[in-house]
Amino acid sequence: MGMWVGRGRKARAAYGFDDIALVPGNLTVNPNEVDISWELCGHRYGVPIIAAAMDGVVGPKLATEMGRLGGLAVLNLEGVFSRYANPEDVLDRIVSASQEEATKIIQSIYSEPIKEELIHQRIRDIKKGGGPAVVSSIPQRAERFGQIAQEAGADIFVVQSTVTTARHLATEYTPVDFRKLKKSLAIPLVIGNVVTYEACLELMDVGADALLIGVGPGAACTSREVLGLGVPQVTATADAAAARDFHYKKTGRYIPVITDGGMTTGGDVCKAFASGADAVMIGSAFARAVEAPGRGYHWGMATPHANLPRGTRIRVGIAGSLEQILFGPAFTEDGTLNLVGAIRTCMGSVGAQSIRELQQTEIIIAPTIKTEGKVFQQAQKLGRPR
Repeated sequence: MGMWVGRGRKARAAYGFDDIALVPGNLTVNPNEVDISWELCGHRYGVPIIAAAMDGVVGPKLATEMGRLGGLAVLNLEGVFSRYANPEDVLDRIVSASQEEATKIIQSIYSEPIKEELIHQRIRDIKKGGGPAVVSSIPQRAERFGQIAQEAGADIFVVQSTVTTARHLATEYTPVDFRKLKKSLAIPLVIGNVVTYEACLELMDVGADALLIGVGPGAACTSREVLGLGVPQVTATADAAAARDFHYKKTGRYIPVITDGGMTTGGDVCKAFASGADAVMIGSAFARAVEAPGRGYHWGMATPHANLPRGTRIRVGIAGSLEQILFGPAFTEDGTLNLVGAIRTCMGSVGAQSIRELQQTEIIIAPTIKTEGKVFQQAQKLGRPR
């Protein structure tokens, strides 16, 4: 498999969302009658979308609202919410800083120690609002923060870094033992990020309850530019889904795969599901919500697997409420609003009555899908995320 890129060296083709299209079905379904829910460790969630663990995206307020709407939102335990009693003041400093000042300001902000009592407080805030509390840390702090989070009442614990594997070699520190970590937790353990079939299988074997799929596609992650790492999301998701299905046949244990990053429109989200995802994780789309802590901004340091300098910021603009982003109505034509409506309409058009059926949709390689017959749209910049 693959093609020659030089003497004795082959590379296989890999595909991202812009490279493919979904084929309409021979049967269509009323979009209002499809089931978009997904399941994690016996708990069913009505919206298969997760807000990413970024300080400019998820705070207790957005996490609570996301839970009310049927989805999940991940709070970063290594961000400003676990370092400062009044994180809004800190975020305002970042937002108001110039590009030249931002680096020094953020470096000083993230040098503040993480406080265990604030972890407990943030989880209590989310639970008090009625939402499921989902929190994350990097692997180096997973054992400590996992126990703190569980004691505080967290519902799901996420371990996330740029690339996470079941086997990690190091002499300067003791790598996290995921098998041991899983045994110590009574709550679901989600691990990421990963993109290969073999690495997915190994993480499933050591006890992961779900996997985050994606290296480098996120708006605040520069792994592909800085490190040259990454696999386009369609191929990465399809490989992870193949590992999930193999593991299920072998053990009877179904491990959801969650495509993380690279999705800015409803069309991208639908393609992720068709590639094999059970759910998706999104950052920038929700950074635009009025409930987001960043008030329309997000930063590289706010995500635990970004490689951006601490001062890097991306202006994404305020789109409206979280509910409007998920359920509409849309006041733009670029596909960034009413994401749930897009999923339902897509499922109806391909004849899928559930996410599992959407995963079986016919996919075609379509490099001209965004340009064919679109000359006037391109001239007017219609259908493009702003």
